[in-house]
Amino acid sequence: MSDSKYDQRGVSSDKSEVHEAIRHLDKGLYPNAFCKILPDITGNDPEQCCIMHADTAGTKTALAYMYWKETGDASVFAGIAQDAIVMNLDDMACAGAVDNFILSSTIGRNKHLITAEVLEQVIGGTTAFIERMATHGINIHLAGGETADVGDIVRTIDVGYTAFVRMPRAQVQTIGIGPGDVVVGLASYGQATYEDRYNSGIASNGLTAARHDTLHRSYADRFPESFDPAIPRTLVFTGKHKLTDQVPGTPHTVGELLLSPTRTYVPVLKALFERLTGRIRGIIHNTGGAHSKVLKFAQNLRIVKDSLLHVPPVFRLIQESSGTPAEEMYKVFNMGTRLEVYLQEQDAQTVIDTARSFGIDAQVIGRVEASETAEVMMVTEDGNWVYRS
Repeated sequence: MSDSKYDQRGVSSDKSEVHEAIRHLDKGLYPNAFCKILPDITGNDPEQCCIMHADTAGTKTALAYMYWKETGDASVFAGIAQDAIVMNLDDMACAGAVDNFILSSTIGRNKHLITAEVLEQVIGGTTAFIERMATHGINIHLAGGETADVGDIVRTIDVGYTAFVRMPRAQVQTIGIGPGDVVVGLASYGQATYEDRYNSGIASNGLTAARHDTLHRSYADRFPESFDPAIPRTLVFTGKHKLTDQVPGTPHTVGELLLSPTRTYVPVLKALFERLTGRIRGIIHNTGGAHSKVLKFAQNLRIVKDSLLHVPPVFRLIQESSGTPAEEMYKVFNMGTRLEVYLQEQDAQTVIDTARSFGIDAQVIGRVEASETAEVMMVTEDGNWVYRS
């Protein structure tokens, strides 16, 4: 097993074993798209295609469980619904899908611990997110789903969604980045015009590390159902903070920052596709693998990231609590930059202006160069290093 604490806790930042297991599977119509694109299985129209995607809120649900038990506030689970939905929609949006999604939920709970009140918050959060997106011209159709009592295999609750969309092949966004492109980064933090509160930027990746590195060891005794008993005890809740502690320099508690719902960029991407039709070279959603994610789409390219956006307080909180090296932090967490748009320099300002019109900070964070190997060169306020495939 790797020496990485993330690996020892039973999770992988880059899902290398998963990718190895599926290496022989068909890659779809457009192998260089962010999501697998299927033929039009609904009508056999050669001008149409389909995307089906599935994802969950991951171990963020365990954190929500702890917060609910600590504070009595079950409304935090409405944000969990958004987390799971956005992790689907934004991956699909990177491939060009920005409207007319069909959504189905899969919720597994331990009935002894998760009450009907929690389920109502998850379902209500789903409906609220769908209604909010509709005001921005993004139509999401809820097709029902499955809620199962599976306490033998789920310690608290697991919240996932499957999303489907049919769209014209002409709208597919592939990834064909090359030397001379610039990288525009969009912030994960702040408050977008379609959000009702400050977003810490944490999203739904790295929450296993965030939870254990930040929170006080007393939580291990109070909530043993919130973590895998196979994790070495020395890596279980090794921090010093309580969920209700206020984070210095902010008006927010530790729990509020760690549980901030994942931001969607679909409204921004819909506008960008209209304004820059055919001129975007690629879009990378910095989820699993974070700043090394682009390596999956870069051959004989060096991605230089030397002007990244501000690192928001939630990641400083995690890093200071854990002592995790910067190189690992930027591979697990987005560190404030969660969406990357690759295109020619003359189009960069359009991306920046569009993002800012939605209240989201954006700037040119780097460039693409020719290279003998695929690599990401990181030049950050926390040091310099290189990720290689």
